[in-house]
Amino acid sequence: MDTFDYVVVGAGAAGCVLANRLTEDDAASVCVLEAGGKDHHPFISIPAGFVKTLYSDRFVWPFVTEPSAALDGRTVAIPQGRVLGGSSSINGMVYNRGQVADFDIWAQMGNRGWGFDGLLPYFKRSEQRIGPGDDHYRGRTGELPITDIDWINPLAEAFLAAAEGMGIPRRQDYNAGYQFGAGYFQRYIHKGRRVSAADAFLRPALRRRSTSLRTGAHVVELVMDGRKATGVRYRDAGGGEHVVHARREVLLSAGAINSPKLLQLSGIGPAGLLNDLGVPMVAPLTGVGENLRDHYSVRMVARARNVLTINEYARWPRLPLEIAKWLSGKPSVLAICPTIAYVHGKSHPDLEESDLRILFTPGSYKDGRIYVLDDYPGMTCGAAQPRPESTGYVRACSRNPLDAPMVQPNYLAAETDRRITLAGLRLARELLNSPELAPYFDCETLPGSEVSSDDELLDFARRRGNTGYHLVGTCSMGQAADRGAVVDDELRVHGVQNLRVIDASVMPMLPSANTFAATLAIAEKGADMVRGRNAAATS
Repeated sequence: MDTFDYVVVGAGAAGCVLANRLTEDDAASVCVLEAGGKDHHPFISIPAGFVKTLYSDRFVWPFVTEPSAALDGRTVAIPQGRVLGGSSSINGMVYNRGQVADFDIWAQMGNRGWGFDGLLPYFKRSEQRIGPGDDHYRGRTGELPITDIDWINPLAEAFLAAAEGMGIPRRQDYNAGYQFGAGYFQRYIHKGRRVSAADAFLRPALRRRSTSLRTGAHVVELVMDGRKATGVRYRDAGGGEHVVHARREVLLSAGAINSPKLLQLSGIGPAGLLNDLGVPMVAPLTGVGENLRDHYSVRMVARARNVLTINEYARWPRLPLEIAKWLSGKPSVLAICPTIAYVHGKSHPDLEESDLRILFTPGSYKDGRIYVLDDYPGMTCGAAQPRPESTGYVRACSRNPLDAPMVQPNYLAAETDRRITLAGLRLARELLNSPELAPYFDCETLPGSEVSSDDELLDFARRRGNTGYHLVGTCSMGQAADRGAVVDDELRVHGVQNLRVIDASVMPMLPSANTFAATLAIAEKGADMVRGRNAAATS
């Protein structure tokens, strides 16, 4: 019989951490099932390769949202990683934890131990901070190297100077719990290469005899004995079906779209949906697939002058020199994040914390073209509401596990999201038109200076905004299943034995940050819960 102590569904950020921690002492056996393939392609390890992988069906689940009323019926592509390392193998490599209040809200919702202080040991455990930082907040001995950007461009320096000129302070370390300010992003790039969750956590685990990995394994349903999970059924690349049994627990780490979909197809979810699908009921949980949240980003673009931007460095005749620099370990355009600098700002000066986010890149893409650089020097300012109130859903649309589910984030549906997005766009425009950027600013190309009223800017946001790739919330953590919670504060699925969800889908609210760091912390804490340990004993 194909049996292990634990079966982990998904080799993304959370699944890689689980595989590592649960096999640290070889006391437990773990089988990791990943629907995608290996991560050996050079475009994954070269940071600039994200432009080739992010929308490649070879490396992603090519999900697309349902038409959204608040976006005038527009759909949005929302690819998610389908390769070892999950989205950490294809994303923008920014390491951003979020603010203290982001996680304290989770605890105030009744989730014991999930406030910032409770999560801090887990943030530190996985991190190897290379650079300045207070060791009270930062980890130095973890598996994931976190470095500072070493490719400095005059446009980025002028952008940060513009923020300071507006009274927004330069912040050395936004990962110490308080974010208001401006600075350069930290990233998981080391020695010029992306360090994915597979690199940092899964590969060490695979060197242990207790870890088994199967790629091309598309999990189609949970195997249940009444309300007890006993294993999973998966389909291999050739279409053959297999069952893997779990002596102890099944750990679902398939992400905010696939985790709820798999629960629904296994009879765990809203009764009405399961009835429509013709799926026999195992546990009626109304919250499975609900509470979907994502960041929605809207970018402004300007033409630059008197300066070289990514647009020039990344093409002939300068690209060969950048390749040579990268090969020799020197700072290069091939080894940077797609987003260089940030402003965590306030929509009103009386606020204690930042409530809007500006992302800056000394480069630009052609309008309507996916990551195709402009033919002229450019710079981009993106605006986002970091704590969106708009919520949506993920719902299986048939019993066929190969069919994509319906995904509806309802971007900009909440008035607060529209208001803060508008404030962010106005701040982005003010930064682009600042005295500090004046020597480099030629003209605004998107949306253009003629788009100026609130209604015009919101119309632009509806037509041109895009996903932040930060989907969470669809298996939300909470104490009351009848109020929409799917897992309790130990990540156990309500009403089901031997089944936990451990990934970004358990976040009840979206942190005001990229979600990779928080997902790692969830997996670290979840691994301790599975093993019956606590942070104080192991950190």
